[in-house]
Amino acid sequence: MAKAAAILLLAALLGLVSASLADQGTATYYTVYTPSACYGFQDEGTMIAAASDGLWDGGAACGRMYTVSCAGGTNATPNPCKGGSVTVKIVDRCPSPGCQATLDLSQEAFNAIGNLDAGKILINYNQV
Repeated sequence: MAKAAAILLLAALLGLVSASLADQGTATYYTVYTPSACYGFQDEGTMIAAASDGLWDGGAACGRMYTVSCAGGTNATPNPCKGGSVTVKIVDRCPSPGCQATLDLSQEAFNAIGNLDAGKILINYNQV
């Protein structure tokens, strides 16, 4: 019994450690996916995102994958988060000063984790 409790405690601690390693930022969404800065007119599906200048890395961000989850709202919209997470591929750049988020998610990716009516949400994200 003590061994099972120790395993559960270790698993819980590891979960807290991995959650605490997530980067925090914001997400918005967009609806026109091509052309993209990384792939031109090539269709990369709908679980995609544009990287802000802070993640763009001179274009090296192209193809990077991020797991993203909603952490809360940025405005008064009720229930901004749906729960769960989504994994997206960076296919585009969201340049300053127009970019209003860390990640500009496809509408489909945003809708998987957040309420579209919110428009902008707080996120936790990790490169995978």
